[in-house]
Amino acid sequence: MMRLGSKRSLAEKTAFDAVLIVIIGSMLARAINGSEAFFPTLGTGFALVFLHRLFGVAAYYSHAFGILVKGKPVVLVQDGRLQRKNMFWEHISKHDLEEDMRLDANTEDLSKIQVARLERSGDISFIKANSVRQQAR
Repeated sequence: MMRLGSKRSLAEKTAFDAVLIVIIGSMLARAINGSEAFFPTLGTGFALVFLHRLFGVAAYYSHAFGILVKGKPVVLVQDGRLQRKNMFWEHISKHDLEEDMRLDANTEDLSKIQVARLERSGDISFIKANSVRQQAR
């Protein structure tokens, strides 16, 4: 079953991947401990893995379906300014953002960040402003 599933699902890149892993784990635990029939439960697990692969292919070919299943990135900082509305809706506090800036962007200065996005995986990515633009300010 693990070989038929994609490597990405095991990496839990999106909430969709994480939910699939939890469902399969819970379901297979019931088959192993004997509270459910083993082979029908195993077959259902394979069906879920197949559906996950099918959704992945559909998301590859259809951007709209990919957004539906995986979500879309959200801008949290634009040109050194917080996008507070987006931060509110995504439940990201300024302190959360500052922590990720220190850990990932190696800076505490918000003005050095051109764009920060909450990616579909839940990670925050940072693009720093170039030094020429900073000198112009």
